Amino acid sequence: MVRSRSQQGRKLAVLTLLAQTFACKKCKKCFRKDAQEFEDCDEYCPHCDNHFVLDAITPTPALRVEREDARVDARMLRDDRLRAEQQRSVFDMTDATERLG
Repeated sequence: MVRSRSQQGRKLAVLTLLAQTFACKKCKKCFRKDAQEFEDCDEYCPHCDNHFVLDAITPTPALRVEREDARVDARMLRDDRLRAEQQRSVFDMTDATERLG
């Protein structure tokens, strides 16, 4: 493309658009919204009325213990079942006085 000398010194005006382009996840159609005048009614898709603006949720800090999968490493699990009574043996001398008379 050959430019004449008059076009080389001239600056071109840049067109700035304040409209943002959105794509609806439900109907897969694209549409534009003006960013300066964004209102509550602009949070919906004009084609299918899908609400595409989600409210921000502030994360709550929490202290948790990270562990492996319980099927792989069960050392961090606590067994809440009741322990069975200890098995009595003939050779156990703790209650021998009751047995011998």
